[in-house]
Amino acid sequence: MIITKRLAAGACALLAALAAGIAPASAADGPSKNSPKVELVLDVSGSMRATDLDGRSRMSVAKEAFGEVIDAVPSGVRLGIRTLGANYPGDDRELGCRDSKQLYRVGPVDRTEAKAAVATLQPTGWTPIGYALRGADQDLGTDGGTRRIVLITDGEDSCGQPDPCDVARELAAKGTHLTIDTLGLAHDDKTREQLSCIAEATGGTYTSVQHKDELSGRIKQLVRRAEVPVETPKPVNGANECAKAPELGAGLWTDRATFSEHRWYKVQVKPGQELRTSVSVGADRAVDRDYGVLIRAVGPGGRELVRGSDAGSGRTDVMSSGLRYPVGKSGDDEKDKEARTVCLEVSHSFSAPASVKRDPGLPVELAVDLTDSPDSPSDIAAFGLGRGWVLLGVLVLTGLIAGLVWGWVSRWRVSVWRAN
Repeated sequence: MIITKRLAAGACALLAALAAGIAPASAADGPSKNSPKVELVLDVSGSMRATDLDGRSRMSVAKEAFGEVIDAVPSGVRLGIRTLGANYPGDDRELGCRDSKQLYRVGPVDRTEAKAAVATLQPTGWTPIGYALRGADQDLGTDGGTRRIVLITDGEDSCGQPDPCDVARELAAKGTHLTIDTLGLAHDDKTREQLSCIAEATGGTYTSVQHKDELSGRIKQLVRRAEVPVETPKPVNGANECAKAPELGAGLWTDRATFSEHRWYKVQVKPGQELRTSVSVGADRAVDRDYGVLIRAVGPGGRELVRGSDAGSGRTDVMSSGLRYPVGKSGDDEKDKEARTVCLEVSHSFSAPASVKRDPGLPVELAVDLTDSPDSPSDIAAFGLGRGWVLLGVLVLTGLIAGLVWGWVSRWRVSVWRAN
């Protein structure tokens, strides 16, 4: 009897140990604190009653697509759902333009609960897109992980204030690396222009949708994209002169620059290293036809080391340029072993009509990399060419020698001609 009891106790202990071992593993399969977060923002305004998607109402197609998306959410993604225009059916503009509510809290997905919440939605009220985007930003929080909003709507904002494009720029300028992707169920020019503006302001995408399969497929793609590891740019505030510039290390950095503004940054480059950096300036609003971007590497005393630039004319979303600057390996002198301070000046020639808002400035992204310098640098910047006075001196000397040789040859030819 005692043996039997001991065997039973041992079996219970073994089962308990196995359960304890299994529980953490199951928890580990779910989203962690730093896992990506996605919030789906669905337009439930009265216009979603229209029956122009596969012969069905826009609302019924959106519900079915959401059900498929919820079933396909990866285990490592935290998902939330917010609605706009789902609750207030009246004509009071003030109330209608605040009609946005979080339907499902951002976190691990309970598929049954999430689909049940979506199933109760009925087309109701207004289209306060700007107000809903601010709410979605708060829903996502800032506790780690990439942040993405997917906006699904069948029309432009019906409230006017806050303007959705201004809200998107405002959220992007906060430096929390928020991406907003937009999907349009209507295809008029005003809706397309507004949704494209929202997406461009945050580096997102705009997609026009005409069928249910397109809608569910695109949302699934965007949710899966959130799970792909990406390096989040670190926010930085450039200075208006080299002496006050913040120091950058290797990595991605993000800033804002208003029209005609010059931003300065510092990088420490050790002997035997090569600085590689690129800058991208995004046109997240309507800009004039001609534009350009310039990045300069400047040494002590303001001496230009090397520069990179690009320019264009027409419509663009991003303008980029870059440069490389190698530093030779140190010699016996102790001074040669010290890191060199290289200042980076970033400027752009984007301009815009007076009606376009200046603040926040255009988004600037800097990529900085420090690699091993080649043993025998072949880059022209390593030999001093392209560094202001050095290049000028070489050109003057070359021109002087060429002029003397040509003059001597000309006189010799004239003398021969006269003699003959």
